[in-house]
Amino acid sequence: MDRILIEDLEVNAIIGTLPEERLEPQLLILNLEIFTDFTAAGISDDLTDAVDYSMIEGAVKVLAERSQFQLLEALGSEICRTVLSVPQVKKVQLRIDKPGAARFARSIGICMERSR
Repeated sequence: MDRILIEDLEVNAIIGTLPEERLEPQLLILNLEIFTDFTAAGISDDLTDAVDYSMIEGAVKVLAERSQFQLLEALGSEICRTVLSVPQVKKVQLRIDKPGAARFARSIGICMERSR
């Protein structure tokens, strides 16, 4: 299966369970691997036969920055639902990193995979 990679997409979101985390948006780093089939687009060279990754990038950024989830898992589930709403997308893998969330680690993050 073919894949589209969106790497290191920076978003600022209200996320977290602690009261101080709810005051200001925090930086999150998103990485998406979107599984699809490039066959039709490779033959036609027409965007209507392809997955519009620019549209997905924008939709994910807007979703994350307007959200107010407490858990990365909830935000991730909604991002996966959004990506899978594109008819040509068969599967999505998502990693969300929350830099500065841990005292002794560079980042805390989650990985999830969803498919049709």
